[in-house]
Amino acid sequence: MFTLVAGTGYTGLRVLERLPVDAVAGVSRSPVTTDRAFQLVDFDALDTSAFELPARYAVLYTCPPGDQDDTRLRRFLAHLAPTPGRFVYISTTGVYGNCDGAVVNENTPLNPGSAMSRPRVAAEKLLSAWADPLGCDLVILRVPGIYGPGRLGIERIEQGGAFIAGDEANPGNRIHVDDLATCCIAALSEQTPAGIYNVGDGDHRTGTWFADEVARQAELPEPRKISRAQAEKEFSAARLAFLASSRIVDTTKMREVLGITPRTPEEGIKDSL
Repeated sequence: MFTLVAGTGYTGLRVLERLPVDAVAGVSRSPVTTDRAFQLVDFDALDTSAFELPARYAVLYTCPPGDQDDTRLRRFLAHLAPTPGRFVYISTTGVYGNCDGAVVNENTPLNPGSAMSRPRVAAEKLLSAWADPLGCDLVILRVPGIYGPGRLGIERIEQGGAFIAGDEANPGNRIHVDDLATCCIAALSEQTPAGIYNVGDGDHRTGTWFADEVARQAELPEPRKISRAQAEKEFSAARLAFLASSRIVDTTKMREVLGITPRTPEEGIKDSL
């Protein structure tokens, strides 16, 4: 089935380039280097003839919410004609909010606690209300921190940036960008049941451990460690807000239904360097 990839950034471009060249197209706000077809689109000001779409197609939507009401997503949906058979939306595991380190799965009630995750919950609800009456299969991938080439935090380590001491650090949830792309391709398949899927590598060692492993493999000095009390003085408000939210994301459904076995963090770091 033909696929329209909306947003060809870090993840979207990888999906675009792994699908057959004659069965995929991308829309992007900025130019991309690829042999696949793509179109430059201002998602915040779509015109009335933005897309030419076949009778049967699927959509992968990777764009972040524009605002709480997500006018960007509403405009995009208004320009989809005919209705896609399948719509895959990239959400975040942040929709569960702070769970004090408890395990969450797809049935855990949503409790978004940040300005970044609340618009994602609103987008999930908007898409459910839009897709159901149209008979469109909706797949929501709830995604944790994405890492990969160029996104290992090496600059922070090199510049002496601090990390929370291991005994005070939160459990980690992450996924390598190429494993996320594999999840997206599986979700686009008509054989995949519609619904919500948590994705991640299932390894919940802390972000501090991850930084130590990056430093070890990159042959850098061990990252600097500080207490949470010291972090209150050093870290930005955004980073402190992230540290205030803690959970362990259960990815059993991803493994059993999507059939994805992601790489370990050690493998992912090696592949990214």
